Amino acid sequence: MSRKLLIRRYLITGLLIWVPLVITLWVLNLLVSMMDQTLLLVPAEWRTEGWLGIHVPGLGVILTLLIVFLTGVLAANIIGQRLVKFWERLLARIPVVNSIYNGVKQVSDTLFSGTGHAFRKVLLVRYPHPQAWSLAFQTNVPFEVVGRLDGNYVAVFIPTTPSPVNGFYFYVRREDVIETDLSVETALKYIVSMGVVTGNGNSRPEVPRQDVDRRRSWVRS
Repeated sequence: MSRKLLIRRYLITGLLIWVPLVITLWVLNLLVSMMDQTLLLVPAEWRTEGWLGIHVPGLGVILTLLIVFLTGVLAANIIGQRLVKFWERLLARIPVVNSIYNGVKQVSDTLFSGTGHAFRKVLLVRYPHPQAWSLAFQTNVPFEVVGRLDGNYVAVFIPTTPSPVNGFYFYVRREDVIETDLSVETALKYIVSMGVVTGNGNSRPEVPRQDVDRRRSWVRS
């Protein structure tokens, strides 16, 4: 191997190590910085700037988790449930806030609730043209839509790459989709990595056994 190719190989290997690490640290730093904004709810004399003289990053994460945990504990009892219902009735009287809150609440209830049915099945659908297939997640068809469709349809969410939080929502005939055995987590790995990372986390493409045997016989000959 020439020196030029060896240097190139080392540079690519180094990039493959550092790029995911740097991006991961950047995302974590962004999340910690956002959660540290919750420290604004704490009196100034209780913050680390007041009694240590410096800002200690990460306390916002602890405070956020503590607030979420205490909210869950409070909402789990009868008094907390009444407070939540009172809060929801109060928000329901505000026209614009009511639409936004109810939409977000329905999505969060479906995604985080153990009884939800969101993204429980990974499908293959023809998108963006009839000769192409895309990974999609099956969701629920609204009752108001079922009666207006002639035939058996499924609701699918087709996420974009590499950001699966954006995508397209379609109604597709059931006979035009292919059900897969992929888990939601595995499908998300494919989408986020743009197909580079496989389901077992390996970024090296698997070569079929018959192709390996064919190559070996070709080398021997």
